[in-house]
Parts: sequence; structure tokens; C-alpha cells
Amino acid sequence: MRGFTQPLTQGAGHPDKQSLRGRIVVARDLTPSDIIMLKHQGIAAFVTEYGGPLSHTAILARSLGIPAILGIRHASQLLQQDEMLVVDGSQGIVLADPTGPILQHFHQRISQREAREAREAELRRGIDLPAVTLDGTQISLLANIELPDDIVTTLENRADGVGLFRTEFLYMNRTAPPEEEEQLDAYLDAVRGLQGRLLTIRTFDLGVDKTLEGNGIGYLPAANPALGLRAVRLCLKEPGLFLPQLRAILRASAEGPVRLMIPMLSSLAEVNEVLTIIEQTKQALQKEGLAFDPEIPIGGMIEIPAAAISAQAFARKLDFLSIGTNDLIQYTLAVDRMDEEVNYLFDPLHPAVLKLIALTISAAKQNNIPVSMCGEMAGDPLFTRLLLGMGLTELSMQPGALLESREVVRNSHLPELSKRAASFIERLDHEAPLALFEELFS
Repeated sequence: MRGFTQPLTQGAGHPDKQSLRGRIVVARDLTPSDIIMLKHQGIAAFVTEYGGPLSHTAILARSLGIPAILGIRHASQLLQQDEMLVVDGSQGIVLADPTGPILQHFHQRISQREAREAREAELRRGIDLPAVTLDGTQISLLANIELPDDIVTTLENRADGVGLFRTEFLYMNRTAPPEEEEQLDAYLDAVRGLQGRLLTIRTFDLGVDKTLEGNGIGYLPAANPALGLRAVRLCLKEPGLFLPQLRAILRASAEGPVRLMIPMLSSLAEVNEVLTIIEQTKQALQKEGLAFDPEIPIGGMIEIPAAAISAQAFARKLDFLSIGTNDLIQYTLAVDRMDEEVNYLFDPLHPAVLKLIALTISAAKQNNIPVSMCGEMAGDPLFTRLLLGMGLTELSMQPGALLESREVVRNSHLPELSKRAASFIERLDHEAPLALFEELFS
């Protein structure tokens, strides 16, 4: 992600909304709801003092195509109002008041976009080719979407469907939670927009950096929100929030292929409680004469080490599993992915992380249910061959990553990758993961 703009920064605080178009916003922190608002105001880029590349704010910025750098301490004090800035999101560099030679260098960097655009054009020539490996294995490439507008990019990049529809946008920038009918309209727009392709709707994962401030829910923020009341825990505590969403998702399933996915499950007790509530919701809809798919698949996200270790039990109860690597890595390694002081320790190749992923894949296969991955790791072409070799045949990613991933899939030989992945997992405890990965998959 690269950004370069001549107008300058609005410092921390509340800048004039009319002056934000084409400018860089510098702030202590920005929430995902702030980013959606700033996108509509036409900002060129943003810089924050807190956060990291795998925070939800950063993920949303990538999805929206906004150059961003998070975790630049004291940025709002060091960078001045209306000062010229260079923001290089790909390198994590912010330069203030750059000299002529530096500006020339970055103008040249901008001109290099032509090469990237040519690469994209080359990839687009094969856009209608199936995502099939050299040995004939069909791989399902799905999109992670955040906003209704993402459907357009999803279709343009020929996704097989949506593997993760984040629903938190419905709860942001408002004073009260959305009603059932409003949610139903949003889900039906997605179902119809996908024209018969799969839509996987995740129930809201509010908490941490997607807060409920201003929504009138009325609970105190946790000292450590990543370990506190979020996602399914909040759903079970606040049925007044959860039930309208369940009803809306179930009703949307009457008009197309929909899967319902529960985030942050950690125990079989939670799984059973959620399944009971869903069954009760189905019965209520049936009594009201409202249509829904009685066989709608119910799945769970594997984002907590306890869930991966319990994947066998989860797989016997659920219709599919989806590995959320962003949180799974965070919780496994005790690394806050939003903390710029420690997020360098966030390591997808850590042996413990890979073993938990392997456990989950194995559990799903033994119970004959689908398993996918929807974390950022799934859309990184660096890891695609490893994931294919580990047995994943369903990957969900931001729509912009689909073209590159399709090409990697089409140039992969699954039996060979399976051998390499098995060797990689076996040797992990004795060799440096990165060096071993480069030996086997570079």
C-alpha cells in the first residue's frame, strides 16, 4: 500500500470536514468507524500513533485502498499542521517536509505503479480461468468483505463467494443498534448482489477496536478488551443484540446460499448454547410464517488455541470451521497485534501456530466438514503454497488478493506441496521456521 500526497496533515483533534479531501490525517488513534467516515470524505492517507498492521483499522484500510501507517509514536506532536508529508505505506515510512531529491525519488516510486498495473492487467487476462491446481484439484477462493460496496470488487475479481462478511459496520456511527429489518435489508442486498454465490455471514465481533460506544449497551470497557467481553461472549450476554441479527441472517437465507458463522468460540458449552438459541430462533420464525433455509450451515471460527485443541469436538457439532489467523496467532503467542511495541513478534510461521492450524484441518477432515481460512494469512501469496500443502482447499481473503492467489493456485502441484508441508511440520521443532520455509516454499 503506497501513499503520496502534497497537501498536509490535519493533526489530532477534529479538523474541518470540508478540508479533508486529498489530505493526510494524523491522529493518536482511529477506529474502524472513523476510517469509513474518512473514506467518504476523500482522505489520501492516514497516520496514527497507536495500532499495528493487523489491527482491524489496518485491515479495513487495506480493503478500502487507503494508504496508512499505524504505530508512529508522538506523530501528532512531531508532524505539523499543513506540513508536506510523504507516506509510504508499503515500507512504513513517514517523511516530513521532504527535500527536492526525496520528492523526486517518491515521484519515481509513483511512476512505478505502471509496472504494477501491467502486472495486474496480466493477471486479469486469466481471471476467468478456474482456480485449479496442476494436478486438477479445485480450490475455492472466497472474499472477505466489510461493506456492501465490496460486493462489486468481489465479483470483478471472480471470487467463488464470500467466506467472511463482517457485520460490524451496521453497528458503527449510530446511537442505537440496528433493527432486524435494517439488517435483513443489508444481508439481502449482499445475497442478491452475489448472484447465487455463497455468502458467509459472521455474527458481530464487537469489542477491542470495534467498540459499542454510543450504542447505549451500557457496559464498562475491559482492562484488556482482547480478553474481555467481545464477539460470541457479548452475543450471549446481550440477547437483545444477538437475536435480531440471528433472525435477519436466517431470513436472508431464504433467498440464496447463506452460511452463519460464530466468532471467538472457546468451549463446547458456548457451541451448544449458540446452537440452542439458533434452533429456538428457527422455531419462532416458523411459527410466524417467515421463510428461512432450515438447513442453513452453522459454522464456528477457530481463533483461540482452546478452540483449535477442541476442534474435534467442535467439528462434531458444527457444519464447517473457519480459521481466523489474526486472533489465533495473537492469542497463541500472547502478542497484541495492535501494539506497535510487540507486534514484530506476530509470526504466522511459529511452530505452535502451524500445529494448531494443522489440528483444525485434521479435525474437519476426519468429520467430513469443510474448513477454510479467513485471516490475513490466507490472502498472502507468500503462504499460499504452504496452506495448500497443509490441506486447505478453501481460502478467503480481501478481494484485491484474489488475482495473485489464483495464479499461485494454478501453478501449484498439490501432491508435491503436501510432501513439502509434511516435511516442514515434522522439522519445525529442530530448524528455524523461516529458513526452513524459504528452503521448501520459496
